[in-house]
Amino acid sequence: MKDTCSIAVCQIRTELEDAETMKKAAEYVSRAAESGADFAVLPEMFNCPYSPRYFRRFAAGGHESAVEAMSSWARDNGIWLVGGSVPETEGERLYNTCYIFDRQGRIAAKHRKIHLFDVDIPGMRFHESETFSPGEEITVFDTEFGRMGAAICFDVRFPELFRAMAVRGAKVIFLPAQFNMATGPAHWADTLKLRAVDNEVFVIGAAAARYEGFDYECWGHSTVYDPYGIVLAEADETEQILPAKLDLKRVDEVRAQLPTFLRLRRDVYTVAE
Repeated sequence: MKDTCSIAVCQIRTELEDAETMKKAAEYVSRAAESGADFAVLPEMFNCPYSPRYFRRFAAGGHESAVEAMSSWARDNGIWLVGGSVPETEGERLYNTCYIFDRQGRIAAKHRKIHLFDVDIPGMRFHESETFSPGEEITVFDTEFGRMGAAICFDVRFPELFRAMAVRGAKVIFLPAQFNMATGPAHWADTLKLRAVDNEVFVIGAAAARYEGFDYECWGHSTVYDPYGIVLAEADETEQILPAKLDLKRVDEVRAQLPTFLRLRRDVYTVAE
């Protein structure tokens, strides 16, 4: 098992034209591979403007073409791809789904967003549940670097989910997201850091770039935390590739030095394994 890996967060802005966004995403994944990254990571709803006005319209064409494109990006570049998320259709249901592809372009896992973003905060009412159905599965997957996990945006606010991925062996957790201009400055960095520190794992927060003037403006600021809560890489709100190198031995080192994860009282409290 390899001890180090390189990731590249592709912090892109979703355009109103699907073809334009997909072309851009393909270019960013290719650039990530050229830089030597083992993993390229896209944002939440990278191919669909993050607004209820667009979810069903973009989903109407089906998710299959986006999945096929992402598979080819992974295969052609020989890179792992954490495909942000796309609107996935299954019968009458619509899910906010992250597909993960191995270097051969095969689907290694998929995560349907479990906790839907239903909020009424000053200046914003946003209810994903009016469009999407919630996922039901905890997502971990195996790589040549060990086991990893995936969640989507609002999922990060539920520590039990991250603990469940960690007890299942995930040492790196990917979080495609679109925190907004209210919750982003207030909670984005702190919440990512807490999930990393809680479980002594790497957390990769992959945000979309800000689309100024759009009805939902993403905060951006993709960030990578190590198991001690140290920032390894951080972006601003603009389009960019954010690289980071992960020394995976760091997980065991931190857990040995500060063994909170190793001293869970499973006789008193448990999460799903």
